[in-house]
Amino acid sequence: MKEIYRMTREEILQNQHVSEKGLTESRVQEIRQKIGENQLQATKKKSPVRIFAEQFQDLLVIILMIAAVVSMLSGNMESTVVIFVVIVMNAVLGTVQYLKAEKSLDSLKALSSPHAKVLRDGKKMKIFSKEIVPGDILLLEAGDMIAADGRILDNYSLQVNESSLTGESTNVDKSEDAIEEEAALADRINMVYSGTLVAQGRAVVLVTATGMKTEMGKIAELMNATQERKTPLQESLDDFGKKLAIVIMIISTIVFVLRICQKQPILDSLMFAVALAVAAIPEALSSIVTIVQAMGTRKMAEENAIIKELKAVESLGCVSVICSDKTGTLTQNKMTVTDIYINHTVVKPESLKLTEPLHRIFLYNAILNNDASVQMKKEIGDPTESCLLTMAQKAGLTKAGISEEVIREMIPRMEELAFDSERKLMSTKYRLHGITMILTKGAVDVLLERCVKCAEIGGNRDMTDKMKEKILQQNQKFSENGLRVLAFAYKEVNEGKKLTLEEENGFIFVGLAAMIDPPREEAVDAVQTARQAGIRTVMITGDHKVTAEAIAKKIGIFQKDDLAVTGQELDAMSDEELHGLLEEISVYARVSPENKIRIVRNWQKKGRIVAMTGDGVNDAPALKKADIGVAMGITGTEVSKDASSMILADDNFATIIKAVLNGRNVYRNIKNAIQFLLSGNMAAIIAVLVCSVAALPSPFKPVHLLFINLLTDSLPALAIGMEPSDPELLKQKPRNPEEGILTGKFVSHLFGYGALIAAATMAAFCIGLNRSDAMGATMAFATLTLARLFHGFTCRSERSLVDLKFSTNLWSIGAFAAGTLLLAAVLFLPGLQILFEVTPLSGIEYATILGLAITPTIFIQGYKFITSKKRKNLLK
Repeated sequence: MKEIYRMTREEILQNQHVSEKGLTESRVQEIRQKIGENQLQATKKKSPVRIFAEQFQDLLVIILMIAAVVSMLSGNMESTVVIFVVIVMNAVLGTVQYLKAEKSLDSLKALSSPHAKVLRDGKKMKIFSKEIVPGDILLLEAGDMIAADGRILDNYSLQVNESSLTGESTNVDKSEDAIEEEAALADRINMVYSGTLVAQGRAVVLVTATGMKTEMGKIAELMNATQERKTPLQESLDDFGKKLAIVIMIISTIVFVLRICQKQPILDSLMFAVALAVAAIPEALSSIVTIVQAMGTRKMAEENAIIKELKAVESLGCVSVICSDKTGTLTQNKMTVTDIYINHTVVKPESLKLTEPLHRIFLYNAILNNDASVQMKKEIGDPTESCLLTMAQKAGLTKAGISEEVIREMIPRMEELAFDSERKLMSTKYRLHGITMILTKGAVDVLLERCVKCAEIGGNRDMTDKMKEKILQQNQKFSENGLRVLAFAYKEVNEGKKLTLEEENGFIFVGLAAMIDPPREEAVDAVQTARQAGIRTVMITGDHKVTAEAIAKKIGIFQKDDLAVTGQELDAMSDEELHGLLEEISVYARVSPENKIRIVRNWQKKGRIVAMTGDGVNDAPALKKADIGVAMGITGTEVSKDASSMILADDNFATIIKAVLNGRNVYRNIKNAIQFLLSGNMAAIIAVLVCSVAALPSPFKPVHLLFINLLTDSLPALAIGMEPSDPELLKQKPRNPEEGILTGKFVSHLFGYGALIAAATMAAFCIGLNRSDAMGATMAFATLTLARLFHGFTCRSERSLVDLKFSTNLWSIGAFAAGTLLLAAVLFLPGLQILFEVTPLSGIEYATILGLAITPTIFIQGYKFITSKKRKNLLK
């Protein structure tokens, strides 16, 4: 059988058993059941059994298991049972945490799944790329990521970047014609391939292969070799954990030697040293970081900010500059044509007459030179183009019972030059009433320079400088009122002459359409909130400078003494000049993709962390360059989404600020969880060291330390990670990305909190020691456990609990209750008393433990209350 690329259009359709209207839904279901979804086979996920087994590969767990075996051989079966039970419970908890984090991340990946446009049953629809099947009619346009392999049926100046497949960086011009000779993959110019991107133009494509049958599927093994990388925070914590492990092992060795010197049994001394090492090192740290980040990204997704990379969560907390697009992000993206300038007069859309030739050519241009459509009252396509269709309906199409689809069927498109942000024009070729014409729309200043005549009622006149000046003045008036303006023109051509970029000249000017895209109400508050948070907002748009400035003033971006510059003015500046003016420029208008990269790069040179929004294929380089690339979920192209690290499901600027708050909150929660774990562990170390140096009996049994570390640490730390966002975080300056977690303030709190808990623990130990060593160890164990559970509330925030309230984080209450119940079970149940080597206590001793355990929290809360009050007074 002939290769697909060598078949004619008719042969392809016949071969695939499909019509130009596409597949029916029943046929789609039939094919999908047979061949599966359009997805590459991912690497096989770890099974829960394997994940559980991997929990035992940790060095400290292995040491602990060896210690348990030694303990069993020495006849201490109770200790052996406790150690193995605790290790298994820890492994179960670790497995659950891993699976939960993985599930959360999978659901996030599903949210950011790419989409594609197809024709089914003659109707244009948007579906998930994974739902495409062979035989589908795929509709491609600039900015699309091609979702399957296919043969081009209709080609409209299509250019595809196939570097991901062939390694060739230049765009490939495509054709719809059959290739007679055999051709290599890179030379099959009538085919498109999954994973490549549309750089320019559009095409109608018949899908020939999906999933693993595509050319990309054949090299899927290479793609699947890439594994999920750890985030910078996880890597720094792993590094910190290794250094901490070395310090702890040294301390444990010192304690072991001291106990031997005090003539303690070697086996008991070894068990205790190992238990101390396990208690001091927060093994749950890495999994808690992953869980907190995953939960944070879930919350962001619920608020319409879909995070594609976990590391973006960390970077969000450091963002100090947001370079934002205007349309749809700062504005409502609900364009409405308010005024039309035609025949040297401003009129309303309703005033256009279908019987007037000049009005009719204007409407033809608006409808035909347009890729949007309206189906079931739902707009599909670019909002600017959609509003032109609505304008045409207002002009009387609806009353006449004519839809844009009927007009497009009657007058088929012959050729086209798709819009791009550099030349700022879109041109299409049609045969209208027996005359072949090129219809063009675009930026006023660009198109006007290419016009040689001006259309008027009664005939066309040569374009004079005076006419141009009048049109430009009208454009200025529209722009000063915050209106976006499009110019329309046409020219008659020979049918046989191909539509090229050189043909975009010698036009007849028809008119202007002025449209408004009102600012989002929430954007005004969001810009103000960003300013309070130390974040500078900069508007970057392709609009006219005056229009951009007017909108920026309404939103609050453009302040007194700020500057607005055009891309042309930017090109004239040296890097030194731009660097000097950067802090003063709030608005960039008429910018090119190169301008955007330059703006981002110069902010980064100043040491700022930059978030950049974008939606088009030309935005992709700047999105990649920025620290946080933010793509639009509604209007964004698949290419821009692929280049970004975050997608706005609602295209709303205010969502970025919510995401920044969540990013800051995630980092704060992780830092607080680390503080809880390390300060609690510090208390145990201090208590043991003091007793060892003072030649006192050991304050804890090995099983006590295991209980505290493996059963009562993880839950409070996770609860701290669930602390809800605090709006006060947006009143702080962005975090310095170079600043590590272990700042001077953090370390001082670590030692201070640890010393307070250790003091309470030692007090309980000394009180119990008056009766017996066992009583001292029991009271020290109970006090340290309960004090750390109380400490879980303290580590929720820098603010005091008076300001926070307990009810804002029910997880912390649940973690405290679970830890208290576990402790109570050990202290009260006879069987567990034997296993955990505790002695029964009296009511007074329980009261003493409670009083001592809560004392550190009272002191810390008092300190936080005073510092919070001072901070509030300074802000007044």
